[in-house]
Amino acid sequence: MRVVIAEDSVLLREGLIRLLTDEGVETVAACGDGDALVALVAEHRPDLAITDVRMPPGFGDEGLRAALTIRPTPVLVLSQYVEEQYAAELIGGGARGVGYLLKERISDVAEFADAVRTVAGGGTVIDPEVVGQLLGRNPLRGLTPREREVLALMAGGLSNAGIARSLVVGEGAVEKHISSIFGKLGLAPSPDAHRRVQAVLAHLRDNR
Repeated sequence: MRVVIAEDSVLLREGLIRLLTDEGVETVAACGDGDALVALVAEHRPDLAITDVRMPPGFGDEGLRAALTIRPTPVLVLSQYVEEQYAAELIGGGARGVGYLLKERISDVAEFADAVRTVAGGGTVIDPEVVGQLLGRNPLRGLTPREREVLALMAGGLSNAGIARSLVVGEGAVEKHISSIFGKLGLAPSPDAHRRVQAVLAHLRDNR
């Protein structure tokens, strides 16, 4: 596996490189700002990009903007705190190959290494604290058992066709269940949000 790292703290950046090396992961390039990350990803085409949210020059959302720019390259975002707006924007752009972890999780080497491999492989890893803050309530109480089954399969990454095959029902029935799930979770159509991802986040929080 080949990764590119963007982290303005030299100590943390070098620590990440060493940690990944010990796990058999090659860091092909590293940098300290978002613009450099975009350029390095275009040059090296890595399997995964790892980036901080806040980086020079403004220490605002430079890392996140870079992460959105390099998509669909798998990206794992690290943050000191839960940045709700940034997390929702990143996750809402597509659930495949995306991760958002608090930096404190890096202290658990095995957990971090698993997250790196999961995201690089096209999976989703969202820190439980991020999920908890994005969804401050349990919105799943009103779902029927069948709707919960459908939602669980959605969280497993299955398409509508895959869900239909798994449950041995027609795609039309699956679409109706998903529409009902969206309605019960209060997820109205919006150009700024991905309802399927928001529903999956609700499922993850309920099962953490």
